[in-house]
Amino acid sequence: MFERLVPHMRVKSIYDIDLNLLAEKGVKGIITDLDNTLVGSKIALATPELIVWLDRLRELGFQVVVVSNNHQTRVSRFAEPLAIPFIHAARKPSTRAFRKALQVLDLRAEQTVVIGDQMMTDVLGGKRMGLYTILVAPIAPLDEGFGTRINRVLERIALSRLRRKGLWQEEEARK
Repeated sequence: MFERLVPHMRVKSIYDIDLNLLAEKGVKGIITDLDNTLVGSKIALATPELIVWLDRLRELGFQVVVVSNNHQTRVSRFAEPLAIPFIHAARKPSTRAFRKALQVLDLRAEQTVVIGDQMMTDVLGGKRMGLYTILVAPIAPLDEGFGTRINRVLERIALSRLRRKGLWQEEEARK
């Protein structure tokens, strides 16, 4: 079970992802979380740096969809000005929202990656669908909601077990 929480790749932030490498691997779509992945959970709109990154995605031919457990008002306020499709109240790690995201992208799982900051929602949900998963460090961990704080406690327990089994090394997080 704990192995399903291990992402395929770990990076400090979205800006550390080698987009050219993803394109070379045949990736055409990105399913991304919103809060603490693209912006802090208290930040309503995209930062200038994020807008540049999203423009780069489009230049490389990637399609993007935001899949968030947050409510419609929060997600639409962020995604609509950027013309990014979104799925709110996703109930990750349930596979339903990931299946819907693949339909929105009109892509297969092997053509798509999931980017997120939580092992218990983004990584587990993505792996359940056979998607390549990329875990980023949370942007603003002190601003997280109650549910996310509970998930972080569960993640710490899982990380302890993964380390004991030799499935999690800290130096990998710097890739």
